[in-house]
Amino acid sequence: MRTRLRQLRIDARTFVWSARIRHMSGSGDCHRCIRLRVWGAGKTSRALQADLLSVTWGSPWGACATDTAYPTSADVRAVIDYALLHGWQPEEQGGTFVLSEQEHAVDFALPEFLLTDRLRTPESADPTTRVIRADEARSIT
Repeated sequence: MRTRLRQLRIDARTFVWSARIRHMSGSGDCHRCIRLRVWGAGKTSRALQADLLSVTWGSPWGACATDTAYPTSADVRAVIDYALLHGWQPEEQGGTFVLSEQEHAVDFALPEFLLTDRLRTPESADPTTRVIRADEARSIT
């Protein structure tokens, strides 16, 4: 399978990014998760990775079956801006800078996504519980 790479220009730098659709089980349903990877200085530069948990909830057929959430360019830009402010140095060679749920979820979320560690660490917080809480918070406002 080929990976589709997209470009996003911010000021004088071009970022290349990919987003792969994944799924994960929670206590109450299956959930869509997007693994976002970004490079800011070529393919051997330090990559940025963020696993984005869709907050779509409430479908009678289940979240996995009907969820179409996918990050927009504005979402990717928000991830990049946040990562740059929190230590990502894309010009360094090798390695991956991870925006993790454990370290960054309190300060960072997108309208349609939360950060999750569940793809990397199966014992991380239950995605169903987090999605339900996010849905309830959205319906209050």
